[in-house]
Amino acid sequence: MTHVRGTCHCGAVELQLTLPDGLASARRCDCSFCRRRGAIVVSASLDQLVIVRGEQNLTLYQWGTGTAKHWFCKTCGIYTHHQRRSNPLQYGINTGILDGISPRDFGDVPMMDGVNHPADLGTKA
Repeated sequence: MTHVRGTCHCGAVELQLTLPDGLASARRCDCSFCRRRGAIVVSASLDQLVIVRGEQNLTLYQWGTGTAKHWFCKTCGIYTHHQRRSNPLQYGINTGILDGISPRDFGDVPMMDGVNHPADLGTKA
């Protein structure tokens, strides 16, 4: 279990997180949105993310089914976290916002097949 702090670039948004698997849950996705964003994300359940500061500075982006919810700082534009479509009881957190974490800390990162999402194929995940 890892406890970390995360902030957007301008510092207007601050998150406090508990990551049950630390960085072991790190992954990327190749859906149309994630491949453009390029972030490595880690997982936390909804109750393991607390917005310490700047909730009013977060803006929400949704498309398609509207299930996934992606939050960004409306000042600096940094993607902070999203509520997953594949598991709406989880957040994916942008590792780039986490204190003391560098993209260099990751080797090969697993890629999730977001192009062929089970909800789009009529199958269960």
